[in-house]
This record gives sequence, structure tokens and C-alpha cells, in this order.
Amino acid sequence: MAQSKRKKKQSPLRQLLNPKRIAIPIVIGLGVAGYKLYTDVDFEAFAQVNFGWKSVFWLLMAFLMVVFRDFGYMLRLRILSGKAISWRNVLDDIMLWEFSSAITPSVVGGSGVAIFILNKEKLSVGKSTATVMTTAFLDEMFYVVMVPLLFLLVGTDVLFPETIETVTLLGRELGIEQVFWIGYGFIMVLISIIAFGILINPLGLKRLLIRIFSMPFLRRWLRGAYETGNDIITTSKELRQQPANFWLSSFATTALSWTARYLTANFIMLAFTSFTFMDNLIILARQLVMWVIMLISPTPGGEGVAQLAFESFLVEYFEGATQDPLSLAVIVAIIWRLYTYYPYLFIGAIILPQWIQRVYLKRKLIKFKSADTASKV
Repeated sequence: MAQSKRKKKQSPLRQLLNPKRIAIPIVIGLGVAGYKLYTDVDFEAFAQVNFGWKSVFWLLMAFLMVVFRDFGYMLRLRILSGKAISWRNVLDDIMLWEFSSAITPSVVGGSGVAIFILNKEKLSVGKSTATVMTTAFLDEMFYVVMVPLLFLLVGTDVLFPETIETVTLLGRELGIEQVFWIGYGFIMVLISIIAFGILINPLGLKRLLIRIFSMPFLRRWLRGAYETGNDIITTSKELRQQPANFWLSSFATTALSWTARYLTANFIMLAFTSFTFMDNLIILARQLVMWVIMLISPTPGGEGVAQLAFESFLVEYFEGATQDPLSLAVIVAIIWRLYTYYPYLFIGAIILPQWIQRVYLKRKLIKFKSADTASKV
């Protein structure tokens, strides 16, 4: 009985349907926003901010970036699935994928739910696994490429704000720069291992994983290592024969999505203040550092941590707009999350019942009718 209950808890559909998973990030977000508005915001100082048609223009541009971000994800999924999923269904899948990421702690991720979603779209388990692993690989590849590119353009001296002194990681107090380079190094190692497994020797990587996780202090994760090894072999079979155009177009759509994702913050900030082109590049580069902090967040979708990181990393760029830049940074951070996080919670909750009706209940009805017809015959 206990085992069956544990399986039910791990069901991807139950994860999506669990109302607590939606309520928790909302409560955290409202709590953090309310606390910051009460303690840090001087509304009289905020009233001095010049808000006009320029502000409306940049807020509309930020909304356009959100559209580009989702369109890039949709186009990439169409490419990776071999156009097996229609545009209409791809929209549902991306919204539910974002929904699952929004209700899942950043350190856990929503890969299992994503595989489940694609499998219900009549992709095989192997194809679904390959698609999800490839999206993760491309996302990390874009990050690995963008970090040195932007750092070369702006330098590293301006990347790590003095407002954040230390971060607790694995029980140790580390400087923000240390945390970033540890995270970036981990991503580099991870992407190298995945590339080796997918493109060169998947069976060898599976054997290495099993050997590592057969050690006594790691044996509790041995089953997961077997499953990961099998996923890598499956992904390799799906992807090793793909032409160069497949990879170029997939990476181009990844670059479109992530660039639009980062520019959303830039454009929202421009609605309330102004800065130079070089400042724009620095803000983009700092968001790359912020992303590592959000990646290790234990809260669903990085909620709470994201707002605090935004204020700490970018507060200095509001100094020319008001006498109290922290007040403005707090409010803009909330607006930023209203653009990039909360819509996926609510859109996902709206789409989910329709999606279940389309891919899950309808199939059961077809099977029931087929069985009923066969019994009559």
C-alpha cells in the first residue's frame, strides 16, 4: 500500500494537478513582494518617477520579448519532434512545460513531466526522452557560449555587485563570484559529459555512471543512474544521424528564446529609467550570473529568490530615476516576475484540463468504444 501511494505521488499527471504546487509559489511570491513593499518601498519617492509614453513603449517591447521567447520554444519543439506535433498542440505543450517548471523547485527541474507531456502527444518514450534531453543540452550550450562572449565585451570587474557579500552553498559561506564560477564549471562538465554520451560513446557513459553510482555511499542513486544511462543511449540513437541543419536551426531557436528572455528585464527597466548600450550589455551579463543563483534555488521556479537577486544585482541602474533606487528596483522586480513567471502559472492551470481532455480522457474513451464494439462482434 505504501509503495502504491509513493508511486501516485511521483505521477507526472498528479504533479500537474496538485493544487498545492500552484499555491506554494504564489504564497511565497506574495509574501516576499508584500514584505519588500512594506519594508523597502517609499511610495512618495516612486511617485517621482517619470512614467509616460516612453514607458508604455518599453513595456510593450518587454511583452513582445515574452512572445518571442515562447515562439522560439514552440519552433524548437516543432523541429526536435520532426513536426510530429501541430502548432496548436505545441502551444499547449510549451505552456504546460513552463507551468511544470514554475511549480517545481529549480534544483529539481521538470524533465520528467516534460517527457510525460510529449509522450501523451503520441511521441514514443524514446523520442520524448531524446527531445527533452536535447532541449536541456541546447539550453546549457547557449549559456556556455554566451558567458565568455558577454564577459569579453564588458569585462568581469562589473559583473559581481558588492551588495551581495556571501551565499550559503552546501553549508558553506561563499562569495557570489565563487558561487558563479562553481556553477559555470559544473555546467561545463555536465554539457561535456552529455555531448560525449550523445555524440560519441553512449554505452561507455552508461557503464561509467553505473560504476560511479555502485560505490557504497552513492548506491541509493544507482537505479537513477541506470535510467539516465538508458535515456542517453535512446537520445543518441535519435540524434546521431541528424544533419547539420537540424542542429543549426535548433540552436538558433534556442538563442532566440533565451535572448528574448534576458531582454525582457532590460526593456522593463528602460520603462522606468535610462542607460547606455554598454549598460544594456552589463545587465545582460549580470542576468547570466543571476541565472546560476536561481538555478540552485530550492523554491518553485526560483520564486522569492529571483526577486531578491534582481534587486541586488541591478539596483544601481535605477539611481538616476529616483532618490530611492531600492524602492524602484523592488517594484520593477515584481513587474518582471509578472511578465516572466506568473502568466505561466495561470495559463498552465487553464490549459491543463483541456489538455487532459484532449490527450488522456479522449484516448480512454476511444479504447472503451473499441472494446465495446469488439465485445458486440
